[in-house]
Amino acid sequence: MAMAEVYLRRLSRWQAEQQRETVADAYVMAYGSGGDGDQQDRRVFLRGFAADVQRAGFDMVVADSAGLVGCAYGYRLDRTGTEWSGFAGEQRPRTVEFTASSRVFALAEVMVLPAHRRRGIATLLVERLLSRPSTDLVVASVDRRLGTGPREMLRAWGWKELGGAEAAAVSDGTGGMEAWVRGPVR
Repeated sequence: MAMAEVYLRRLSRWQAEQQRETVADAYVMAYGSGGDGDQQDRRVFLRGFAADVQRAGFDMVVADSAGLVGCAYGYRLDRTGTEWSGFAGEQRPRTVEFTASSRVFALAEVMVLPAHRRRGIATLLVERLLSRPSTDLVVASVDRRLGTGPREMLRAWGWKELGGAEAAAVSDGTGGMEAWVRGPVR
C-alpha cells in the first residue's frame, strides 16, 4: 500500500497558536502510552507550547498528509543566555559568544506520528526549519528517559553532545537531560 504524499509548510506564530490543539493531539499520538497520563501530558505540552510560541524567533514547520503527521519547532535563545538553564552541559566560550549575538537556535520539538515514521519526515522537517540563514549554532535538549532513539537520530544528523560523554545530567530526578549541538548551520 502506497503512502500519501507529505507536504511541508512553515507556520507563522499566529498559525501555530491556531493549530495548538491539533499539535497537542499529535504530541499525544506521537508520545502517549494510551493510558491515564496522556491527558496530563497533553496539558503540560500545551503550557510549554504556549510559552515557546511567544519566544523571540519562534519558527515552526509542519508535515501534512490529509492532516498533521508531524512538526518541528524552535526559537532563538535569549541574548543574555538565561534560557540555557534548560540545557545540560556547560556553555563553551564559543556558545556564549553565539548566544550573546543571538545566533543560537533551540530546536524545541520534533515529532512524527508513529504511522509515518521511518520515511525521512523528521529529517525533512528539521532541514526545512533550520534552512533560514543567520544561525551559527543549533541546540537541542534530549530527555534521557526517551531512550537512545532521539540521540541516535541526532547523531545521524551530525549533531554532537555538548560537553561530550562527560556532560553532566541536569539533576531533576527524572534521569536527566542532555544537550546536543550542531553548527554552523550555513
